[in-house]
Amino acid sequence: MKFIALLASILPLAGAFAPTPAFTSSRVSTELYDASIQFVKGLEEKVVPDISMTRAVDGSSGTATFKFANPNVFDASTASAGEVTGMFLVDDEGEMSTTDVNARFSNGKPQAIESVLVMKNPQEWDRFMRFMERYAEANGLAFTKAG
Repeated sequence: MKFIALLASILPLAGAFAPTPAFTSSRVSTELYDASIQFVKGLEEKVVPDISMTRAVDGSSGTATFKFANPNVFDASTASAGEVTGMFLVDDEGEMSTTDVNARFSNGKPQAIESVLVMKNPQEWDRFMRFMERYAEANGLAFTKAG
């Protein structure tokens, strides 16, 4: 089950974006909810990552760590699209990006990508959360807060 955990430093607040019971692998593409993650500009990553989020107690900064298991950017069919130059979060508001992208290899073959997006102020955090709402809707995920 794919999930996103939201952790605060002092209060253990947690939330999760998890597949809804009616989850299907087909992507709903509407203008309102069009959001994608790309490692090569123009090439949408089909694998939905596990995402862990942390935020400073005062809300001044935060991070989101994305973990992709066997992302399609490693597929031979996508090799001609270009090289990984960063992680790009693209939606109708624009683009957020990071170059903190690391691949994990096993027996000489790429297996996973881990990427960290740093948000340096409350406005960047709010922008990221708006992206996540769109990405969740576009990929059949739902947000639930832990009690």
